[in-house]
Amino acid sequence: MSDGTSPYGFSVVICVYTEDRWEDILAAVDSVRKQSLPARETLLVVDHNERLLSRLTEEYAHRPSPASGAEVRVLPNAGPRGLSAGRNTGIAAARGAFVAFLDDDAVAERDWLHHFSAAYDDPRVMAVGGRTLPAWASGRRPDWFPEEFDWVVGCTYRGLPPGRVPVRNVLGGNASFRRTAFDAAGGFATGIGRDGSRRPLGCEETELCIRLSKALPEAILLIDDRAVIHHKVPTARERFGYFRTRVYAEGLSKALVARSVGAQKGLESERRYTTRVLPAGVLRGVRDALRGREGGAGRAGAIVTGVTLAAGGYALGTLRTRHGGTRFSWGPIEGAGCAPPDAAEAGTEAGSRVGTEAAGRSSGVRP
Repeated sequence: MSDGTSPYGFSVVICVYTEDRWEDILAAVDSVRKQSLPARETLLVVDHNERLLSRLTEEYAHRPSPASGAEVRVLPNAGPRGLSAGRNTGIAAARGAFVAFLDDDAVAERDWLHHFSAAYDDPRVMAVGGRTLPAWASGRRPDWFPEEFDWVVGCTYRGLPPGRVPVRNVLGGNASFRRTAFDAAGGFATGIGRDGSRRPLGCEETELCIRLSKALPEAILLIDDRAVIHHKVPTARERFGYFRTRVYAEGLSKALVARSVGAQKGLESERRYTTRVLPAGVLRGVRDALRGREGGAGRAGAIVTGVTLAAGGYALGTLRTRHGGTRFSWGPIEGAGCAPPDAAEAGTEAGSRVGTEAAGRSSGVRP
């Protein structure tokens, strides 16, 4: 696999929803087309926006394919509005043995897929994520913004281990999976991921990865920090108001995850993060403030505020789930039982064995 000669290849899924990101979308696709390990195809999944669907279809109907022959296919989201259903649409349409996901406002470095591919030499590996770096619209990180909270803007945060290491879950905007992982675990849960600016705003990849590990106990999930993408952070997301909203929404989402997969697994990584990583961040900020370094007090305050708001969101989300106020569900990917032969061949024996049995289950918080 690592020599880049596999005939199976990667299907890269980019979910899009607004024409406001037109140039970003073109840049994301272009970065996939320039990979040192060519993708088999790029799938642009449009989330219930007919004008954008038509415009992208027209755009790529007249663009020549790169020398690798990898095509760009433009598809409408076949499910309910939102990122989870868009990703599930891409998975169902994917022809490759591996499915990679790239945010529509991000660009991948040239060896992104190459590093993903190398990790799959081990047949136990079912998912590989990468490192996401922020590209601040203002040109620099806001002084008050702590690196421990870079997940707020969809990026790799301080506290994740370096190198190629096992993790509980990958981060959805820079991730890849064996196609057979979805046969074993089902797709992304609808009702929990992003849907424009509605809450909750995340954790769908966390819930899926925990479900995958339950379906395939021998599965290995990795992050390889050499698989790098650069994620655009618009000016609006550099503001403290967005920070507050996003961390509160994360608490709501974490409550849904804990309800679905259990608090022990759902909060496993968060315990270390809140008891070790964040206190160290506060101390670092206070120390910088005492030394007269710019932004130290602001970073310490932002961490304390973030923890408080996330805890509040989690408490409210837990209360809502207990009273049946929120619902989300997941199930098999449409057509997963008849995946392309090349995708099936690349799956593990365990993935094939669990397959439709696990995919047929349903989960979520029911009213």
